Order: sequence, then structure tokens, then C-alpha cells
Amino acid sequence: MARHGETDDNRPPLCFQGHRDTPLNDTGREQAHALAEKVVGQSVGRLYASPLSRARETAEIVGARIGLEPTLDSRLMEGNRGRWEGRLFADVERAEPEAYAAWRAAEPDFRFPGGESLHEHCERVLAALADIGSAERPALIVSHGGSIRMALCHTSMRGLEAFHEWDVPNGALIEL
Repeated sequence: MARHGETDDNRPPLCFQGHRDTPLNDTGREQAHALAEKVVGQSVGRLYASPLSRARETAEIVGARIGLEPTLDSRLMEGNRGRWEGRLFADVERAEPEAYAAWRAAEPDFRFPGGESLHEHCERVLAALADIGSAERPALIVSHGGSIRMALCHTSMRGLEAFHEWDVPNGALIEL
């Protein structure tokens, strides 16, 4: 799995992106080209991406370099952050300290106000990975930090409690 390149929302001060369709910035495009170079020569036979523009554009840049067209799958989208989308982390923490603490504790039943729960996000990402992983050719999946963390949580004995333990930088390639 690979995380999309940087957007303006990924620069400090950080805000919740979720389903907000923020495009790559110039740094993000450079990161996508660097990711493409990392992937060249690997045995990638299929390319998948979230349909959000930041992941889709990253996948298109990678695909152009390795000769693959990305298949879009909405199950790979970032978690739906509901009413928190577009708000700064610090503002949410100040305005809704209990809900923010529940998110930081990665409580499995935590639901973003007006959005989805961590458990729902995890289930849809894992369903996509199961479908993609059932084919014989290796795949590269361009997605989002939260969706990649969901896949990593599935490999951890601690499950969703480990959600915030992984650093998944923009443009990172994470082997599952």
C-alpha cells in the first residue's frame, strides 16, 4: 500500500480531511513521482486507488511510470470524518475534548460525529483488501493514512487500539 502525496491539508496546522476531496499540492506531485520510482522494477501487476483526487492523482502518476491504469475502489477511501472534516485537530480537541480523546484512544466504537465509526472504516478497507488480494498478480494500492493504518491494525494483536501507533507519511510505501 502507498499513501497519496501531500495536500495543503496535510501541512501544519493539521486538519481532518476524511472524504474532503483535497488535491495534491506541488510537493505531493513530487512525492508521487518519487513513489513511482520506488515501484519501478517491482512485480506490480495491478494498481488500485481510492477515488479521492489526492489518491487518484498519485496512482495516475505511478501508473504512467509503470504502465498500469488505476482501478478505483471507494472502499479504499479515507474514513468519513463527518462534521470534523476541514476542522483543525486543535480546534476539535478544544471544542469536543471527550470525543477527541475517544478518537485518540482509537476506541473501536468511536464514531466521528456525522461520519463513520473506526470499526466501519476498518471493515470496508479489509473487504477491499480481501478482494484485491485474492488475485494472483501482486497489487499496489494507493490510499490514505487512516486506511493504511486500518490494514496495519489488522496485523496487530492489539487491533484498532494500535491505530495511532504507525506513522504513515505522505508518499510512503508500506508492504503488507
